[in-house]
Order: sequence, then structure tokens, then C-alpha cells
Amino acid sequence: MEDILKALILGTIQGLTEFLPVSSTGHLLLGRKLLGLSEAGLFLDTMLHLGTLLAVVAVFWQDTVNMMKRPFSRLSLLIIAGTIPTAVIGLTFEDFFENISKTGVTVGWEFLATGLILWAADNMKKKGRKNIEQISFKDAFIVGALQGAAILPAISRSGLTIAGALFQGINKQTAARFSFLLSLPAILGAVVLQSAKLVGGQAESIGAVPLLVGTVAAAVAGYVAVKWMLAILQRGSLKIFSVYVWILGIGVLAAQMLGKF
Repeated sequence: MEDILKALILGTIQGLTEFLPVSSTGHLLLGRKLLGLSEAGLFLDTMLHLGTLLAVVAVFWQDTVNMMKRPFSRLSLLIIAGTIPTAVIGLTFEDFFENISKTGVTVGWEFLATGLILWAADNMKKKGRKNIEQISFKDAFIVGALQGAAILPAISRSGLTIAGALFQGINKQTAARFSFLLSLPAILGAVVLQSAKLVGGQAESIGAVPLLVGTVAAAVAGYVAVKWMLAILQRGSLKIFSVYVWILGIGVLAAQMLGKF
């Protein structure tokens, strides 16, 4: 029962915060510490990522199918262009990012930085004009590089990629669509790398039911988060997320000063 509850909580956190601009890694780190949960374990972590992958595919099913049918279409090539810098940064600095994630020493400052980026991006929402046909490969590369930088634990991947797209003059609907589609190869890559480690004998013992619960929770929460973000970018403000992560960042820094984190 404890494993099921842990999987449910972590799956919900992963699904919501993977696509809301508040950082899934940072929230999982905080959630484990505040709730006294141990590490999710590689097998469960892999399944949680699979759940969020399913969420994006469900929302953007038509785009996903079209890219699979037409791998050399403009959208497919833009996603490839954006994935290249993400992969290079991720693979080159994998150990560095993993060490930072484990210690959590920079998490507070990263939450504050995420808030600043979101606040600035919100001011750009009405200025973007580019649609998917007008995005250049340079635009895609820059957004992909920002996605790579978001491997830092409390820097939001969705926040940084949406902000990067808005800064490049891409309209808000296209910025959200491109950000979430760009997450597909990034999440799939994480699943593949983690699966390779599992094959190498690094799997932990966890039951089928907790795995299923965690995966479904991540998929459902992820689907809700993607839909919510699309609506927010259409008629809402990103500044509420800025305030939220600023409060988190200040709280983490205060806890670190008191030796509680």
C-alpha cells in the first residue's frame, strides 16, 4: 500500500509539473523531502516519464501521427533541429546535472530564475507573430538549446522552451504547441536511457500495481496540465507561476539557511 501511495503522489507531481512551467524535477525533489519519500527508483521513474509521454501524444495525436508518416516534413525537421542541442547538452553534462540534482544546493536560486524568465515571457505574449510555417531552424535550435539548459533541477523545461519561443517572436499558440511537441523526443530519450540502465541490472524491486498507478497518474495529470497550459497561454497570465516559483525559491533558500534542506 505504501508503494502504491508513493507512486500515486510522485506520478501526479511528475505529470502536472512536467508541463506546467514550475519544474518537475524541482517539485519531485521537494515532494520527496517534504513527504519523507525515498527516491522513486529507476524503474518507477522510467514509467512516470512514459506516462507524461503518453499525455503529450494524446493531446497532439494528429501532429504525432503526421510526423511519423512524414518524417521529412517541415514540422518534423524543426523538432529534429530543436532536439539536437538538447541531446548534446544532456549527454555532455549528464553527470554534472545528476550531481546537482542529488544535492539540491542550487534549487532555490533556480526557482527564482524560472520566475524571472516566466515574468519576462508573459510580457512577450502579444508580440509574437510567427506561426509554425514561419519558425526558422535557428529559432528551433535556440529553443532546443534552452530545453537542454532546463536539465538543471528547478529550471522549468516547459517554461524555458515556451519563453524561448515567445522571445523569438513566435505566437503564443504555436509556442505552446512547439514546446510540447519538442518534449516528445526529450522524454522518449530519457525513457530509452533509463531503460538501458534497467537492462544493465539497475532495476529496483517494485510491484506491478504501483508501476501502473504511477504511470496512469502521470499520464492523466500530464494531460490536464497540457490542456491547462494551452488555455493559459490563450487568455491567461504566466505571472501567477512566477509568483509561485518565487515563493518556493525563497522558501528553499530560507530552509537551506536554517539547515533544513
